Amino acid sequence: MENKPVRTRMAPSPTGEYHIGHIRTLLYNLAFARQQNGKFIIRIEDTDRKRFVEGSQDRILQVIKDYGLSWDEGPDIGGPYAPYVQSERLNIYQKYIKKLLDEDHAYYCFCTEDRLTEMREVQKAAGKLPKYDRKCAHLTSEEVKTKLANNEKFVVRIRIPDNQTIVIEDLIRGKIKFSTNDVDDQVLVKSNGIPTYHFAAAIDDYLMEISHVIRGDEWISSVPKLYFISQYLGFELPKLAHLPVFLDPSGHGKMSKRKGTVSARSFLEDGYLSEALLNFLMLLGWNPGTNQEIFNLSEFIDAFSIEHLHVKQPIFDRKKLDYFNGLYIRNLTDEKFGQYFKKFLPTITDEQIRILTPVLKERTVKFSDLKESLKFLFEDVKYDKELLLKKGTSSELATDMLSKTITLLSNFENLSERILELIKTNNWNTGEYFMVFRVAICGTAFTPPVVDCLPALGQEATLRKLNTALNLLK
Repeated sequence: MENKPVRTRMAPSPTGEYHIGHIRTLLYNLAFARQQNGKFIIRIEDTDRKRFVEGSQDRILQVIKDYGLSWDEGPDIGGPYAPYVQSERLNIYQKYIKKLLDEDHAYYCFCTEDRLTEMREVQKAAGKLPKYDRKCAHLTSEEVKTKLANNEKFVVRIRIPDNQTIVIEDLIRGKIKFSTNDVDDQVLVKSNGIPTYHFAAAIDDYLMEISHVIRGDEWISSVPKLYFISQYLGFELPKLAHLPVFLDPSGHGKMSKRKGTVSARSFLEDGYLSEALLNFLMLLGWNPGTNQEIFNLSEFIDAFSIEHLHVKQPIFDRKKLDYFNGLYIRNLTDEKFGQYFKKFLPTITDEQIRILTPVLKERTVKFSDLKESLKFLFEDVKYDKELLLKKGTSSELATDMLSKTITLLSNFENLSERILELIKTNNWNTGEYFMVFRVAICGTAFTPPVVDCLPALGQEATLRKLNTALNLLK
């Protein structure tokens, strides 16, 4: 293994949207392979037909590309070990399951789902670890032949030896020990004849010469099965590295859909830049050993090392992500900033973009925020009179403020200076005035720099909004 070229893989299952955590795992696999002058492979593991979602394979491959990542071999570009989709490799797995059955490392199991469910319930009630009781492990060859001849439904299970301790060297965690007494005789081939994920993956990793498997630590419990499949078939195990999963921003429990959107696509749709997301993900479980925290993909590949991967679970800190995104937004050219502007606000004009870019570029955290904060440019937002008087302003004072502002806005030249002079002349409280003004224009108390945005709104629309607010006060 030491002298073999590095080959890593990511094996998405087309069962829905790609998780943001998968992008982090893929990023580490890609970086390690590229740094070692190896190959990074995408393989589609679609043996779970019950959870298969039509079209999700294409969506997964596309979102990986949208993050600016690529691969050297895969289902769309081929390679020397094609096909790269498990459902297209079913004939390959058949000879390996036959070998396991012939050598008594696997056996047919004819137990019904009802019996297995009852068995597990009894075990749980007795405080035992639910696992198969091996009823079918001791069937004679004649009994098996008879059941097969009668077309009884079956699965194929691996035969795990008792009373053994196996030790796996994990590249992140060091030695991990397992007792085979805690390992189930798990299913290798399902009743529909399709291999389970772990069985197919072990064979594919071997045939595709995968040297390293970097994956989430939720897969640690499956290591014994991988170990025995490989041992029984005479395969050399890839080197394993198990990454800690993200913790929810609260620090309690892993990120899940119950606590908010976690799909990789959703972050892009929410206005985060792919470069900022990658930079954020790079540091969720890895550090360079220096204080550097801004990396482009090329710099990350050069700096990456498995030795600097962490065992501790990282917290998915949205504030930190916002910090990175704001930083990357500020580094965009005005032209690029305008392109994103257009993407999230398709009806905005080029002239409005030109006016608003210097106003908003330094303040934008994510582009989806612009849709809400600039809603006042495109529609007359409804609001209550009470919001205009939020700071305890009287109706009479608010009316006076808006009336004199309307007179002032007969032209838009030097607006900021003239509004400040108006406030000073009338001895108004500045904060109180701008609360009334912001609500009148935008329909909300929290807005971008409203005076600077007025040229993008235009004089006619500005006056219409102020008059609408004035009428509300009557």
